[in-house]
Amino acid sequence: MVQTVQSADGTTIAYEQDGSGPPLILVGGALSARQGAAALVPLLAGDFTVISYDRRGRGDSTDTPPYAVEREIEDLRALAGAAGGPVQLYGHSSGAILCLEAVAAGLPVDKVAVYEPPYFTHRVKDEPWQVFLNEIQALADAGHWSQAVEAFIRHTGAHFDEGIKQSPWWPAAVALAPTLPYDLTLTADAVVPEERFGSIAVPVLALYGSTSPDWAAAAAAAVASSVKDGHQGIVPGQGHGADPKVLAPFLIGFFRD
Repeated sequence: MVQTVQSADGTTIAYEQDGSGPPLILVGGALSARQGAAALVPLLAGDFTVISYDRRGRGDSTDTPPYAVEREIEDLRALAGAAGGPVQLYGHSSGAILCLEAVAAGLPVDKVAVYEPPYFTHRVKDEPWQVFLNEIQALADAGHWSQAVEAFIRHTGAHFDEGIKQSPWWPAAVALAPTLPYDLTLTADAVVPEERFGSIAVPVLALYGSTSPDWAAAAAAAVASSVKDGHQGIVPGQGHGADPKVLAPFLIGFFRD
């Protein structure tokens, strides 16, 4: 059943809650709504009260411009309040960055697990992130949502061909194009903010897939070393989109320990 909670700025955040036990909020990355966690939820619901939600501007959640990372942190604070907090967080990709930023901002959390936050551990000088963010923002504002999604996917380095546009998931991804600037704002210059994350004292598990590009392992190492109680884990045989059946035991083991 879909439930809602009001964020501090009046934005309605839609979420679903399954299972029983300590509350665990799942935070998706770019081009994902709460349904993106559908296969992972039942694998965790035996141990946790799993909360999957639509980040602002997605699915059944509303939006209130202008965007700011602080507003997304307020959304998580509202969800934690509804769950009776403190909570545990699991974030994927840019959703992982949101989790870390929320904890650094003081969100009451017991533990955090992140999977492949898109940090590259060094400044990319050939294309400043703000230039690409402005390009995606312009495409989204002009209603060129399909072009925005294509440009974003190509920018990540993932393989893209025109056949992708015939995939069953393509229309849903295109519908989320206006939120791409939010994820790019979260990622910023793709450098781990070590000073800010240095205030994070709760246990943090930084995961990456064994078949992912080198940046994923480097990002996990940088995150783990920047917090006070950081740990790394490698998920065998997986890339950026890990199989929930392979990933779930890592999360259960970490959050239950």
